[in-house]
Amino acid sequence: MAIENPSRDEIGVLLKKSKRIAVVGLSGNPDRTSYMVSEAMQKAGYEIIPVNPSVDEVLGVKAVPSLKDIEGHVDIVNIFRRSEFLPEIAREFAEIDADIFWAQLGVADQEAYDFLKEKRYTVIMDRCIKVEHALTK
Repeated sequence: MAIENPSRDEIGVLLKKSKRIAVVGLSGNPDRTSYMVSEAMQKAGYEIIPVNPSVDEVLGVKAVPSLKDIEGHVDIVNIFRRSEFLPEIAREFAEIDADIFWAQLGVADQEAYDFLKEKRYTVIMDRCIKVEHALTK
């Protein structure tokens, strides 16, 4: 099946009810898009959980090496990794049973999409969470 994102209205509802965002590939470099987007979402009131084995802390929050290392429920897993990593991240996502799998702008993978949709997860690909938040608030 082709990748089909929820409507903008549906995305707005999802963002309004979500509070915790795990950001896979969140860089500690303030010049990187992952940092700027996550900082904006943090300032908008979301709890940001950095998921990156090569940093200790980002945006004042201790980083975890993988999704499986997060304590408690995660509403959105926002991915800033290249598309070829999405199938592996999708399998880990399913293990932690988060609500929404969100691949950032320019990031999409049919295999990961099909795997998650078969398990009835909400999947958003090739969309910027910061842009969608601004357009739906």
